[in-house]
Amino acid sequence: MSELPSAGPESLRMKLTSDLDEIPSVRQAGEKIALAIGFSAEKAAMIMLTIDEALANVIKHGYDGQKGRPIDVFIERICPEGRVGIRVLIRDRAKQVDPASIKGRDLDDVRPGGLGVHLMKSLMDEVVHRPTAQGMELEMVKYLKPD
Repeated sequence: MSELPSAGPESLRMKLTSDLDEIPSVRQAGEKIALAIGFSAEKAAMIMLTIDEALANVIKHGYDGQKGRPIDVFIERICPEGRVGIRVLIRDRAKQVDPASIKGRDLDDVRPGGLGVHLMKSLMDEVVHRPTAQGMELEMVKYLKPD
């Protein structure tokens, strides 16, 4: 389980509950960080879309739609080996699942919903689900690409 660092100037730490009405506040704050790091408005919006989808999945699937359950979100600027990027860590206390079982549905199955995992994996550079002692953790990373 990764530790949630304390928030700094290019980072955000939020404690939420499993209520869809709380997602826009994460989106607004996270977008400001992505823009400050150097992502274009379009890339920042795509990163925030993955966060929206991840939080919606935690609420819908992890907590079975129950409101008031805890979710921790941490967003930070990272610079591993000189590469600049953004790391998003979402931790819940929902039921654990085998990370290998977390898959998007077949894209040929055209219908509304169910594309969150596919979006996360196609828009982010790294996506890792991990069981924790109390629930699940999702880590997503997106690197700035040279122009």
